[in-house]
Amino acid sequence: MYLKLPIIPSAGPDAPCKHLTFLLCCMTYFVYSRLIVHRFKVQLMPPFNLTSSTPATFILAGIPGMEKSHIWISIPFCSMYLAALLGNGALLFVVSTEQSLHQPMYLLLSMLAVTDLMLSTTTVPKMLALFWFSAGEISFGACLTQVFFLHFASSAESMILMAMAFDRFVAICYPLRYAAVLTQSAIAKTGLVILLRSFCIIFPCVFLLKRLPFCGHNVIPHTYCEHMGIARLACADISVNIVYGLAMPVAAAVLDVVLIAVSYILILQALFRLPSRTARCKAFNTCVSHVCVIFLFYIPVFFTVLTHRFGQEIPHHVHILLANLYILFPPLLNPIVYGVRMRQIKEKFMKVFLCSSVHFLQG
Repeated sequence: MYLKLPIIPSAGPDAPCKHLTFLLCCMTYFVYSRLIVHRFKVQLMPPFNLTSSTPATFILAGIPGMEKSHIWISIPFCSMYLAALLGNGALLFVVSTEQSLHQPMYLLLSMLAVTDLMLSTTTVPKMLALFWFSAGEISFGACLTQVFFLHFASSAESMILMAMAFDRFVAICYPLRYAAVLTQSAIAKTGLVILLRSFCIIFPCVFLLKRLPFCGHNVIPHTYCEHMGIARLACADISVNIVYGLAMPVAAAVLDVVLIAVSYILILQALFRLPSRTARCKAFNTCVSHVCVIFLFYIPVFFTVLTHRFGQEIPHHVHILLANLYILFPPLLNPIVYGVRMRQIKEKFMKVFLCSSVHFLQG
């Protein structure tokens, strides 16, 4: 905004009045310009009148509104976590010790067990410490580490499920080429690609969080550190965090889901071409466990996304509980599904642990 200053004649009978008017206009212009500058400075200032810095620690608040029930909530959470440790640990032990299980499907299953252990172990021990001892403090570095491994495990698990769908596709549609296509070398390369893709997707989230300034607010209303929960505490523009944190993981998950769907469409087409119903049922039974695990993983993910997007009236503690179940249910149920549905796993499990028990009793 500009003010027009009057042009003052050099002389005249009313010169003193015109000079006074000129001075008043100058003073008005000066004061008004200072007010405009101050106004823009206020608009550009961060919303908190505090020093922008990185906090030494964050405080995990747990489940807001249910603080008095933390002890009771911890009982099923601890039970599910211990069962997940036992189930996935036993699965890894059986696959690693039994040479006959060193096949592509079981090696991919071992990768799934490792990511399940990573997903739950990254968050649950700290969560239980919060529930039992009110130990909600977590350092900034530890919080970023938790963010990385939590989202890394989720991204890796999604791609492992896609690789397992491809394994079933080759086994059913091209059974004679299965051993030539899915060699141990191919599985090792698949594992490396899974690690690299998950790292490349998730590491920028950590970098985007580390660059943000924080203005004294360090209480995270959650049971663990997650990307947007930390970003919302920043006193700066977080639009890049919002766009990247939503676009990249969702795009990767959608790609995995599309490839899984394509694999199973081709599998169903191959099954319908089989001559007998018995052969169709036998072939499809090899996919049932994998289909169950897919639903166990993706349904909570998409349900959580939908409740965050459209469930504004849902209480915040319900969102937190759903997020906790997402990191507990798949690690708990995946070993059970494969142990019950896959005869080879069940037989080898009984062989390994019954023989170990007999040797222990005899010794």
